Amino acid sequence: MRPLLMNPNSSAATTRAMLAIARRILPELMGWTAPEGPEMITDADALARAAVRVGGADLPPVAGIIVSAFGDPGRAALAARLTCPVVGIGAEAARAAGQGGRRFAVVTTTPGLRAGIDALMGEAGDYMGCYITPGDPRALMGDARALDAALLAQIRRAAAAGAKAAIIGGGPLGEAADRLADRSPIALVAPIPTAAAALKARLNLR
Repeated sequence: MRPLLMNPNSSAATTRAMLAIARRILPELMGWTAPEGPEMITDADALARAAVRVGGADLPPVAGIIVSAFGDPGRAALAARLTCPVVGIGAEAARAAGQGGRRFAVVTTTPGLRAGIDALMGEAGDYMGCYITPGDPRALMGDARALDAALLAQIRRAAAAGAKAAIIGGGPLGEAADRLADRSPIALVAPIPTAAAALKARLNLR
């Protein structure tokens, strides 16, 4: 059996981009894209609907699952009904960022998900809150240069406030996290490879 990356968004292009990142760690990873719903989850209602779709998805036998949206929609439901390991990119990123009591923040594009992000991150240590880019997140996603500049500005704000690490919060932001890794003034936690490494460890793969 092979592990599976589940994209709760309905964008096949986003799934391909996330797989390209995660397969650096888990080369045999398969992909799943939500059959309906928005191409980008931007608010709590969409996240709740995604949780139902992901949690109830009819899946073939798999070795393990990565839920690759930052709010980890459906992760708990999958973990409750399946015997394989199920990890979420949000919880795994929080665990990595807050390791050893490190102060950390989330940098993201979706103000409509702030409450859910705060709840998920708050369990992981010295969480400082969300730093959110201004403007329409969908428009920003269409302009890589503007996206990188907006995210980097918020990373610098978080650093100035005392953060020692920042999570780039969102599965569709995986490529931006890659691009900013060498430009960030503080440690940058990329959720997709972090979750892939966590699943690999749970599967005892070398």
